[in-house]
Amino acid sequence: MGNLLILAFLLAGHQVGKANSTRTSRLKKVIVPVYRTEMVNTEIPKHYTASPSSYGGTPHLTINHDVAADLDSNNAFEGPEKLLEVWFSASAHCLPIATAPEGLKVVPAAVWKDMLDLVNCKVLSIIESENVDAYLLSESSMFVFPHKIILKTCGTTTLLNGLPRLLEIAAVVARFPHSVGDLVKGTPTVAMPYRVFYSRKNFLYPDRQRGPHRSWRDEVKSLDRLFLGGSAYMIGKMNGEHWYLYLTEPNTILTPPATPDRVEIKTKVLYLPGPETAIETYMDEENNGRDETLEVLMTDLDEENARQFYLDHASAVAEGRYYQQAHTTRAAPKLHLSSINEENAEDLKLFGDSYNHAPNHDDVVDVFSNTSSDSDEVLSTEELTFPEELTTEGHALGTVVSETSGLSDVYPLSKFPDARVDAYLFTPCGFSANGVIPSSGGSDATHYFTVHVTPEPHCSYASFETNVPSRQTGRETADVIEQVVGIFKPGRFSVTLFEAKATDDGFAIEDDDFRGKLRALELQAARKSMRMDNIRGYRRVDRIVHDLDGYELVFKYYERHDWEGGVPRLGEFCY
Repeated sequence: MGNLLILAFLLAGHQVGKANSTRTSRLKKVIVPVYRTEMVNTEIPKHYTASPSSYGGTPHLTINHDVAADLDSNNAFEGPEKLLEVWFSASAHCLPIATAPEGLKVVPAAVWKDMLDLVNCKVLSIIESENVDAYLLSESSMFVFPHKIILKTCGTTTLLNGLPRLLEIAAVVARFPHSVGDLVKGTPTVAMPYRVFYSRKNFLYPDRQRGPHRSWRDEVKSLDRLFLGGSAYMIGKMNGEHWYLYLTEPNTILTPPATPDRVEIKTKVLYLPGPETAIETYMDEENNGRDETLEVLMTDLDEENARQFYLDHASAVAEGRYYQQAHTTRAAPKLHLSSINEENAEDLKLFGDSYNHAPNHDDVVDVFSNTSSDSDEVLSTEELTFPEELTTEGHALGTVVSETSGLSDVYPLSKFPDARVDAYLFTPCGFSANGVIPSSGGSDATHYFTVHVTPEPHCSYASFETNVPSRQTGRETADVIEQVVGIFKPGRFSVTLFEAKATDDGFAIEDDDFRGKLRALELQAARKSMRMDNIRGYRRVDRIVHDLDGYELVFKYYERHDWEGGVPRLGEFCY
């Protein structure tokens, strides 16, 4: 019976997605093989899943990035993303009774694809892992955990239009506790979230947005129609760079429907972490489960640094390295040209380390198989065939850019050998990447990072987001920020740091052990904040701290010391 319900849901969702789609942008289909950087190998890696739009086993990547052309005559693209995070349980280990054992990860990719049609973006590729599935989208990213989903979209996507459908999917397919709908009355079945977060930076081109995203006021109204008691904030200067946040309290209550006879299934919580557990999690250096999210939002990128994210530049870099390595290899008399074995594979690595696992011997493609076998002959470039996938948009050049720009060094393979990355370079420019980082120290949690770049000078923007805990990296948060900022060298940038906080609720004042732990945490936070105030090459302009329910939010805004770009290009004012 359950399978029949899911089948009916899939069919209904397909029709709803088609009927409600308002996409008017031009679409282009490109067949792009996925690329592994250890060797020139155009086969699809084991951990990639074909896009839901695939046919016959070959990825058909439907890319909607040309939506940028609809913004204005200068082809300006709205880089700043809309970020939605919906939790249906406090953790993956305490899913409510009757929920599917895998939670949201049980939802088929085809169902998410229908939901994303309402958002106006497409799936390019997927990294699957035990604890999270990372979807690389035509406009940013989506991460699906058993207990929560993170959806981040840029451009003129209509992210909040997909939220009701998302809640319905969580109820019907993942079987989270829900409010039952009535088809006759037109009320949908929707899951009851544990918490909801929605945020974004001020838009550069707010007048180009669609649906509920034309203003922050409209977005808040859209969210308030779904959730009762949500809180909306504007953080930063009204006439300067600022950031918006909407969040609900734990155990979110749905806005009461107009019809009073809807049946509600109460949430049954097996376990909710209390204050003591929060303190222990915070203090345990081997436990990487504490919720911590860092965002670095950069504008006015240095034009020289931004060139790395143009297809022609990336292809030229790849070509130069390809021929250089080819001739270096040919000049070595001990190398056998008939095949490339594991012993000399390291000498032929074109683009440095990669997050993907090294291919087996049988998977290796001889990049020189179409050339002479005379080991003493150094061939001309005309006698070598430069791989086509290194001249067109896709995962191949995306991986090249990830390596050459330094992004792959933020979480290096040497420290995170099980990490995986999925990168994509667009035509004529633009870059997106998702990374999946398994926890260390025996924890079964998996974390993520995501990077998105719009390099055009008149609308340049880059974002970096991660929930990899600083304890796992062994580095200060400020060190990660400095490394990321050094790749792009923005004229200005803002940082938001969301951290689950320890609380003394329910503890007696005389509990010396607890008080000692809390004081240690406060000192650690003070040192961390001071270090973040001193990012090399930049001056901190703003620092705002919000004490939210269960979280501490830190917002900081920086400008480069030698920046002469004038006042920020706000686009969206808050008067």
